[in-house]
Amino acid sequence: MTADNIFSGLKVVDFSSFVAGPSAAVILSDFGADVIKVEPPTGDPWRHGHQVAPQPLAEDPYQWHLANRNKRSIALDLKSPSAQQVLQKLVTWADVFVVNTPHHARAKLKLEYSDVVEWNPRLIYADLTGFGENGPDANLPGFDITSYWARSGLLSMTRDAGSPPTWPVGGSGDNATAMGLYSAIVTALYRRERTGQGAYVTTSLLAEGVWSASVSIQGALAGATFAAPHDRKNPANAALNVYRASDGTWFVLIIAPDRFVAVAKAIGREDLLTDPRFSDRAKLAENRPQLTAILDEVFGAQTMAHWHEVFSGVNVTFGAVRGPEEVIKDPQLALNGIVVPLEGASGKLTSTISSPIQVHGVAKVAAKRAPGLGEHTEEILRDLGFGVNEIGSLRASGAIPTAPERAA
Repeated sequence: MTADNIFSGLKVVDFSSFVAGPSAAVILSDFGADVIKVEPPTGDPWRHGHQVAPQPLAEDPYQWHLANRNKRSIALDLKSPSAQQVLQKLVTWADVFVVNTPHHARAKLKLEYSDVVEWNPRLIYADLTGFGENGPDANLPGFDITSYWARSGLLSMTRDAGSPPTWPVGGSGDNATAMGLYSAIVTALYRRERTGQGAYVTTSLLAEGVWSASVSIQGALAGATFAAPHDRKNPANAALNVYRASDGTWFVLIIAPDRFVAVAKAIGREDLLTDPRFSDRAKLAENRPQLTAILDEVFGAQTMAHWHEVFSGVNVTFGAVRGPEEVIKDPQLALNGIVVPLEGASGKLTSTISSPIQVHGVAKVAAKRAPGLGEHTEEILRDLGFGVNEIGSLRASGAIPTAPERAA
């Protein structure tokens, strides 16, 4: 069985920009969908993200390939009146239409659901916003850092005691939101298979952020009492903490109550089991800083490789804190299809990160480089039924550029 058995023949028009919308379309492309990326003549700004701090800086447009691999690109100026005929044919052709243009601009460009649904009632119109469609802030601009992280409460909870909110990892909320938008699209496609009806589906960065923080947000709804922010030297539980090995590697350690005896023996500190300071819950709570200091000294005496062997031997949950340069060397990534070859890209970029969904017995399509701006404009127009003279007229009107570019 191949990817052709899943989304082969599915036609997707991606009008979205930056990360979350395009990444949802990428997941569809991984399983065989034909995705057309529609960009303004200036291109999606994410093409240049690899040159903008605080994003990691590189010569190759790695972010662009990640969010737009396997797609074809058409450059289209929707401000040109003649572009409307191209838009109509794209909508008629498509099964799925992804858009994240702000609604006030979307209305001017005639990209709202009400503008396009009459051309294709079976269309799955996938709408992504920052803060949702309703409410006083519905029209505010939103990025994952503001909508997903800050507004949802996540950013307030991912810091240690006494520390200000940190700057989250760029794109992390976007890619989580992409999974939500993909799920909405697939749900609507399943419904269309049963009813023949198209659908308007939506999610927002805020909704996805609140969902990610939902255990705590649900606690707030229940009037729960929240613990103080995590303090590594005086944690709520010394067995659920972050420690540092002698080689400088930090690691997360989670010792379940039924594993503490085995861990104490494995690290050579059976004396902790009879230490009066830790003999019952009340005393343990009173002496958490002391136990943490003892464990700091123990774990700081050996390398991470040593503790990896020890913890694995007693079946304890742990995780070394790795940086991106270390993560890409992890054999688990290649062996589980998390990192895959990227065909056609030039420069140093030879691999990319696959979407985190695997269907056993189904191979994803090979990842191919993202397109240059308008690289497939004429090819797409021909597929839509435009003739040579019509394409020439579109070029003369400014609806499409005079010459496409090829991605690096």
